[in-house]
Amino acid sequence: MPLIIPEFIQPLLEHPVAILGGGVSGQAVSALVTRIGGTGVLFDEKGRGDAATEFRGATVQTHRLVIYSPGFMPTHPWIAAARASGAVCLAELDFASLFWRGSLVAITGTNGKTTLTEFLAHALRSVGRDAYATGNIGYSFARLMVEREGGSPDSIAVCEVSSFQAETLRHFRADAALWTNFSEDHLERHGTMENYFTAKWRLFERTVGGQVFAGTSVQHFAQIFGQTLPSESLVASENQAADVLLRGTVFAHYPQRENYLLAAAWWRSFGLGEDALYAAARSFCLGSHRLARVTEVAGVTYWNDSKATNFHAVEAAISGFPSPVILIAGGKSKGGDIAAFVRRITPYVKHVLVIGETRSVLAMFLGAGRVPHTVCGGLAEAVGRAAEIASSGDNILLSPGFASFDQFQSYEDRGAQFITLVNNLGVTTF
Repeated sequence: MPLIIPEFIQPLLEHPVAILGGGVSGQAVSALVTRIGGTGVLFDEKGRGDAATEFRGATVQTHRLVIYSPGFMPTHPWIAAARASGAVCLAELDFASLFWRGSLVAITGTNGKTTLTEFLAHALRSVGRDAYATGNIGYSFARLMVEREGGSPDSIAVCEVSSFQAETLRHFRADAALWTNFSEDHLERHGTMENYFTAKWRLFERTVGGQVFAGTSVQHFAQIFGQTLPSESLVASENQAADVLLRGTVFAHYPQRENYLLAAAWWRSFGLGEDALYAAARSFCLGSHRLARVTEVAGVTYWNDSKATNFHAVEAAISGFPSPVILIAGGKSKGGDIAAFVRRITPYVKHVLVIGETRSVLAMFLGAGRVPHTVCGGLAEAVGRAAEIASSGDNILLSPGFASFDQFQSYEDRGAQFITLVNNLGVTTF
């Protein structure tokens, strides 16, 4: 079935469509624009995907529709120029949502949103539903539109939505929205915790006539920032007793236990039996780079948690070990109180190997707190030093707490390099 083009979009396609960002979402938007009969022109400051690197002057005037990737702040000069020229400016997620025929369950949170997105799609497929995990998980909503022709009325898109995506939504509508948790992150973009919260709250505002579900920490910050949640949306997601039916699954313990509790709240509201959700939990596997055991070398166990790109994720990881860990941390700053982060992790670490752009500031606060630490030039050195420090029975954990883009292409690249380095221990000289 061909994609249905909204009336207000059709005349805009008579002009070339400017696509800002040549990455995953930009490439998907380009394919979607082509599919609906338009001509897309890519612009990217780094020149990715053979994109033009300048978007200004007369060039801006030739475009009546501008679609931008999540990495573009709403105040970016290119977007400001497009708006000033009278162009319609839409975020990738907003634009793609115009073509979706089915239901939409939106997922957000500081941590856990990817796992929850993947798990709900897996669970729905396990009971015979036509469900897709999409959004901020590396498989953009625009790509889903292209490959599934907008889905069918019976299809369900489980869509991960980041704060970057949520803050500018205009057309996106969700039938339900699940917000797992809220903690310090992305302050380099949003500036304050309230701005960050407000960006995510936008997703609840786009759940028009639908249901919203909020975890314990979200409820706490909603009170702080003067937002009201309906009583039926409140999910007690923290400090809950163990569930024997989840034993042996990835959801047996925190932090993943919180994801299951949010999933179950929505699942029941959707009229599905929880026996099926428990069965799906038993067959579900976590995605890569999410607190996974790599191997054991000389009695030392190595763990890869490269997806931990904020403080809350690191704290959740290290608190689950029976004894203090040897931690590899550091990377590109995303804002936040590093001193407070160091104080919180101190009881859970035996030694910290610091890497990346934040290694000096981390070392300063670790030193002030008399926490044993080593400043390393890169991940290879950190793995080698950690192996030298460790004794049999220790756990060495890569849980960076910061973005990867200072030294790596992505958190996946960082995790993959860590796995290679660990597997080469005893072979490679550091």
